[in-house]
Amino acid sequence: MVELKDILSAQQNIAGKVHRTPLMPATTLGNRVNMNLYLKAEVFQKTGSFKPRGAVNKLSQLTDEERKRGVIGLSSGNHAQGLAYAASLFGIAATLVMPRTTQPNKIEATKGYGAEVVLTEGYPKAEETCMQLQKERNLVLVHPYNDPYIVAGQGTTGLEILEDLPSVDVVFVPIGGGGLISGIAAAIKSNQPSVKVIGVEAVGAPAMRLSLQQKKVVHLETTNTVADGLSPPDVGEINLALAQKYIDDVVLVSDDELTEAMWTVIERCKIVVEPSGAAGAAAVLFRKTSLPAGSQVVCVLSGGNINRSRLASLASKE
Repeated sequence: MVELKDILSAQQNIAGKVHRTPLMPATTLGNRVNMNLYLKAEVFQKTGSFKPRGAVNKLSQLTDEERKRGVIGLSSGNHAQGLAYAASLFGIAATLVMPRTTQPNKIEATKGYGAEVVLTEGYPKAEETCMQLQKERNLVLVHPYNDPYIVAGQGTTGLEILEDLPSVDVVFVPIGGGGLISGIAAAIKSNQPSVKVIGVEAVGAPAMRLSLQQKKVVHLETTNTVADGLSPPDVGEINLALAQKYIDDVVLVSDDELTEAMWTVIERCKIVVEPSGAAGAAAVLFRKTSLPAGSQVVCVLSGGNINRSRLASLASKE
């Protein structure tokens, strides 16, 4: 179980290697729902998402022998960029296995940080290829979410929220594999148990919600959502255990709600966010949970890695 001391240690490990992202008021959006709304802008993080926090913390723990071997990861985009960036800081060779359907900008950015990219047909094939290469090359596997050092690194986001807004009442966090919310929830609840932490999943990828209901990790045979960052077929065992202990609720948002929230943040807040990054805003704007008027609410904008063609395709669906 990841504890507060692990997250505080991660905060020291990543200092100076990642950005301390701003907590920005979103007055217009808040007025719509009669709340004091703030956006934790991880879109301004290194590589455009929260992922370097965990990756840098994880790689800081590797032995010299492990660093010489190199690392490997599996990703539909943001973890790949985060791990590639972290590896470049430590002079570690990185291999990233990615589905061929990954947005081209995410693939090119991963290569730009110096990583070797291996493309496969579909996510299941990517998983198989990743494990095969890990064994053949004796590489260190860096899991995108089911790893205590990854979780502790992501949890530093929660520490920053509390530092910037001690009076926060509720924090909404997007859920993909569960690394971000499990870290944030552990950080926040260990400091201020009264703060509610609410996860947000896509209707077409409710792995955490189902896992909490069934009290075990539930694997989804298929996922169907416009938000690739919310589409892992399952959550990690570590992430589920922390969610069971700390998370107050998990709500679901539709693709239409994700898209509408994304465009609202872009147009009214002037922040480019990808659909998965807008999940928290979607939950607030479409009132997925009942909150007292005037509540101090934070939505974590987890990522902004979207290219112009993807934006155009989503604009046509308005």
